[in-house]
Amino acid sequence: MVGRPEITAWRPRVPGVVEVFHAHFTEHAYPMHVHDVWTLLIVDDGAVRYDLNRREHGTPHDTVSLLPPQVPHNGEPATAHGFRKRVLYLDLTRLDETFIGPAADAPDMADPLLRRRVAQLHAALAHPGEELEAESRLTLITERLRGTLRPRLAKDTPPPARGVAHDLRDLLDDRLRTGVTLNEAAELVHAHPAHLVRSFSSAYGIAPHQYLTARRVERARRLLLDGRRPAEVATEVGFHDQAHLTRHFKRLVGTTPGRYASRPAPGR
Repeated sequence: MVGRPEITAWRPRVPGVVEVFHAHFTEHAYPMHVHDVWTLLIVDDGAVRYDLNRREHGTPHDTVSLLPPQVPHNGEPATAHGFRKRVLYLDLTRLDETFIGPAADAPDMADPLLRRRVAQLHAALAHPGEELEAESRLTLITERLRGTLRPRLAKDTPPPARGVAHDLRDLLDDRLRTGVTLNEAAELVHAHPAHLVRSFSSAYGIAPHQYLTARRVERARRLLLDGRRPAEVATEVGFHDQAHLTRHFKRLVGTTPGRYASRPAPGR
């Protein structure tokens, strides 16, 4: 019998932390999706297998994984009994966009000190009133992450030229709630619809509709943690109704919006 996923999510009062997410999955597999924030992940039991930047990676229990924003990835259990993980979603005030490339090249870090510090941060975040400790620990963690990633930064590498894929991504971000038809998008970015889909999928490793859905679910998570009702959130982020939100939310997060929002954070 497959066990029901165990999920706890909350937003602490610590600058830079968008969400804390603890989960135990036995069979759930994440489809390709994307975040607009950093994903700092440790696995306490089992292991996760995932694809990022068109390469396969894994997260044994002694590693720390840093998945960058805007780079699609998936995930599934790498062991028969699933995995138990703890995740921090960090905004770009903690790590800026210059580190995306180095993190995408090598997201898994075998660093016992970093692993211990991340676990200590999760322990602090579980206790209201310990925000100063949590912020102090997070500061040391991000400093160590920068120290690991900085040597990988390419010297004098020109920024990539903008193209129709980048223009479409900006358009999808701008039209998160209202959406856009393919023909309208093609007209706005001056590209043939088929070329636009191929270019976007090739550039980002994810289809335009998958990107838009993932971004909407990401926005829904934040609104749910703010205490908003799932039915209200669904229309706020661009889904047709609550059932539409629930279908995609469960596929991408592993639980329903109602269960996700109803579980209190540790110590609360």
